[in-house]
Amino acid sequence: MPFLGQDWRSPGWSWIKTEDGWKRCESCSQKLERENNHCNISHSIILNSEDEEIFSNEEHEYASKKRKKDHFRNDTNTQSFYREKWIYVHKESTKERHGYCTLGEAFNRLDFSSAIQDIRRFNYVVKLLQLIAKSQLTSLSGVAQKNYFNILDKIVQKVLDDHHNPRLIKDLLQDLSSTLCILIRGVGKSVLVGNINIWICRLETILTWQQQLQDLQMTKQVNNGLTLSDLPLHMLNNILYRFSDGWDIITLGQVTPTLYMLSEDRQLWKKLCQYHFAEKQFCRHLILSEKGHIEWKLMYFALKKHYPAKEQYGDTLHFCRHCSILFWKDYHLALLFKDSGHPCTAADPDSCFTPVSPQHFIDLFKF
Repeated sequence: MPFLGQDWRSPGWSWIKTEDGWKRCESCSQKLERENNHCNISHSIILNSEDEEIFSNEEHEYASKKRKKDHFRNDTNTQSFYREKWIYVHKESTKERHGYCTLGEAFNRLDFSSAIQDIRRFNYVVKLLQLIAKSQLTSLSGVAQKNYFNILDKIVQKVLDDHHNPRLIKDLLQDLSSTLCILIRGVGKSVLVGNINIWICRLETILTWQQQLQDLQMTKQVNNGLTLSDLPLHMLNNILYRFSDGWDIITLGQVTPTLYMLSEDRQLWKKLCQYHFAEKQFCRHLILSEKGHIEWKLMYFALKKHYPAKEQYGDTLHFCRHCSILFWKDYHLALLFKDSGHPCTAADPDSCFTPVSPQHFIDLFKF
């Protein structure tokens, strides 16, 4: 069908096929504007008929603007702006594109709301939110900040419901509250977007979330079937060797005396240290026992304070070097339909893909 749009460089309007033919889809902003115009007409009729002498035109205009603002604020309590699987990362202006893609724009447009429901992507999104909380919170636009806290709210509610990964969220909220306390104290020097009272309310909400997670009680599940304790020792040992986080090993060791014995294995902690850190780093932080043996468990936590541990995620965002596109890759669609996750024009798309770590995601938008 022909290209239709207000500008030859614009993507055009969205059309949908119906029984009566093709009809143009109206955007949310157009629907909102039509609703507001209808409200304005109704409101002006009431004013003219009943309160014409009380309200002036200026007051009517002020009430209309306030109603639009409240309607928009209520409509954006949830992340409903974009649910895209990929975005084009452009870092300079061209004839067709003006400006560049910012961290806030990428955070708004990529579908992080659905990603937190995927157990493979949950840790990845939490780590990304933590990095933004530490250093990039002030670089987000007002809309991006609103989306940030909306996604954070969904994460907290998910953890309160299914009791999965509460330690990760506690660390995230601790870093976020520390950052906000520093920024609010120095409000004259900071670059926080929005009213200071809004940020104080957000800080109070974070403190409420922290208290809810602190009061979280794990309910004991009654299961008459096979449990973790019924597995043979070699299978339990294999499970422990697949953990990449020392705190997860310690937590699992608190379940039963058998698991505690397996979690204290020196060889297990040695493998964990060798996975995360280099041998040169071992020499600088050697911890020996009274008998002269290396205390690998203590070394792991000592090394973690000085060096970053190796990150491991079930699934991440990917970046296509050929198209300069950042996207979520759906492995099910990739296997069934050979879908690369974005409209790639490369002859061999898989060779152009690079997994994007949370820190790499931040670095992509540092110009």
